[in-house]
Amino acid sequence: MKNLYIVGALGSIGMQTLDIVRNNKDEFKVIGLSLGRNLDLAKEVIEEFKPEIISFREKNDLSFSYNPIIYYGDEGLLEVSKYHKYDNEVFVNALVGISGLMPTVYAIKSRKTICLANKETLVVAGDIIKSLVKEYNVPLIPIDSEHSAILQCIQGESHNEIKRLIITASGGSFRDKSRKELVNVTKEEALKHPNWKMGSKITIDSATMMNKGFEIIEAHYLFDIPYNKIEAILHRESIVHSMVEFNDGTIKAELGVSDMRTPIAYALRYPSHSSMESNRLDLLNLNLHFEKLSFERFPCLNFAYLASKLGGIYYAVLNAANEAAVHLFLNDKIKFLEIENIIYKEITNPKYQNIEYNLENVIKTSYEIIDKIVKEYE
Repeated sequence: MKNLYIVGALGSIGMQTLDIVRNNKDEFKVIGLSLGRNLDLAKEVIEEFKPEIISFREKNDLSFSYNPIIYYGDEGLLEVSKYHKYDNEVFVNALVGISGLMPTVYAIKSRKTICLANKETLVVAGDIIKSLVKEYNVPLIPIDSEHSAILQCIQGESHNEIKRLIITASGGSFRDKSRKELVNVTKEEALKHPNWKMGSKITIDSATMMNKGFEIIEAHYLFDIPYNKIEAILHRESIVHSMVEFNDGTIKAELGVSDMRTPIAYALRYPSHSSMESNRLDLLNLNLHFEKLSFERFPCLNFAYLASKLGGIYYAVLNAANEAAVHLFLNDKIKFLEIENIIYKEITNPKYQNIEYNLENVIKTSYEIIDKIVKEYE
């Protein structure tokens, strides 16, 4: 039995994780949950899975048929993350944004297996997280379909024989639009992803390709591969989730239907490919295409490489500027292309050069940048 803690439980990844638990109750037990503002759904989930400890974003008057430990706000999120009572504990971080960083840190220190969907954890603090993972000797397993694919492809392979990681990208909602056509696109159009059903923030990141930039940074830290050996290519069908090229020119690829429950289940059961209810890939009717991604068309992809060259606190600058800009776009404060402008302005600002790269400054700088940008436009 694996004892699960899920933060961000009411989001897309969180709910799909609970769906896996629901269908495998002899294998998984929910111990802790953090939940958002949808109180009706929260109550339903809590009564179904009966976790021992829960955290809500805000105080409320909900009551339950049993007596769970209840916390609220940022403190509650950390209390769930560090709660430790059982063997074989697994922590699923399904939060969005910089708020996912400290829960990961606390979960590592409580020696839980980390199943990571929160991109920002590794984007802003990759070196710090890798150091903690080594110190506390805990597994760090990616949930993203792209990194799950790479993880599967390198099983049994020698690290020094890897020539290149190839991360596939659907292209997002605007993959067929020119730069000129992006000038007046709407939020509603941006949220219509052609292949995946995801949360609003990550869907916008997919449209700007910032999502893929983040995944390149994540891949660097997850697999200890230099940036010049990691690239993203356009693959509209989202069937090949990523590939690994080896020194002899051979390429391994992981293929599957567009169903996030598959990489979630693999992370929970790693390294087992246990059976699950899912659509099966129809090999006889595959039609696969791959195209080069242009930095001119998708500047945000290049911003990730720029952050990697600047290093240190600039990873946090990249993420914070993006987080603020996407928030503004989703709240109708800026146009789509202004997202890029806001990020570029911050990532090229030399004033951050002298900020020491540590956990405290990563968090402090992130929230300062987010607050500054949001106030400027609101």
